[in-house]
Parts: sequence; C-alpha cells; structure tokens
Amino acid sequence: RRINSPLHFGEKSLKTTCLSIKKGVYCATFYRPSYFLFMHLPAELLYTKEHEWIRIDDSGNTATIGITDFAQNELGDIVYVEIETLSQTLDRNDIFGTVEAVKTVSDLYLPVPGRIMEVNEKLEEKPELVNEDPYGHGWMIKIEITGSTTGADLMTSGEYGKMVGQ
Repeated sequence: RRINSPLHFGEKSLKTTCLSIKKGVYCATFYRPSYFLFMHLPAELLYTKEHEWIRIDDSGNTATIGITDFAQNELGDIVYVEIETLSQTLDRNDIFGTVEAVKTVSDLYLPVPGRIMEVNEKLEEKPELVNEDPYGHGWMIKIEITGSTTGADLMTSGEYGKMVGQ
C-alpha cells in the first residue's frame, strides 16, 4: 500500500509521557496496557510534522536529514530506501525519496530547500540501519541549503515529542 501523504500510523496513543534532559527529550507513548513505544529525540536536531529530522551544521549551509525514531518504529522493519534525487535541487516539502517497510511505502519530504549532495549508500545494502540507528548510521541524505529555513515549520525535540503524543 502506498502512502502519498506524510507517514501514516494506524493506532492512536492513549498517553505520552516525556522527560526533557540536557541531551534531548525521552518519551514513552502508551498504546495499550501491554504495548508502548520508547523514543529518544536528540536536542540538537529539528523535526517536521512529516516525521523527518534535520541536523543543520554550524555554518548553516549544509544539513543531514533522516526519519525519526518514532517514524521508523511505527513503520516497522524497513526493507528498502529509494532516493534518486542526488544532485537535484528541491524546494521545501518536495519528495526526495521513499522508504519501504514490510507493509507500506512512505514518501520522504525535504524540510528545507536544498541540493542533494550525498545519499547514504550504506542503506542500499543495509536499509535496517534506519531502524537500528535513525539518528546516526541510518541518516538518509546530506544537502546544501539553497534557500531560507525561515517558515520551515521546524520543531524542537520538546515540540515534536508533544506532537507525536497527541
């Protein structure tokens, strides 16, 4: 089943409890009494409502992008990542690729305007890196930012944690 909108999750949570510490936010989301999701949201990243994260470097000119711990957990086992936009310049909210899990395929949205400079080649052989380490070895693309990040609707870890808990 192909999802052409932001990542779609079927089960509504009952309650989310978050703890903010210096290195980020840790949240536990309870779906049923016997099922909950524990996630880490690093403070140095920014997040989108489409469940991508972005790490903008100190110069403000380049960024690394991937999907959140919440997103990879909700998608389940990731079996394929397709990104065919290397060297292309895209606008904010343009689709830069897709991620395929066992039961669904979801589009990936660029959170800020930019030129795709690098694609994580490790994901071709090991797409499960997105599940295992979404903020580290499971990153998806690196971009050169080509426009303003103002108005990009980027959220802090605390704001994103509250959003996914609703």
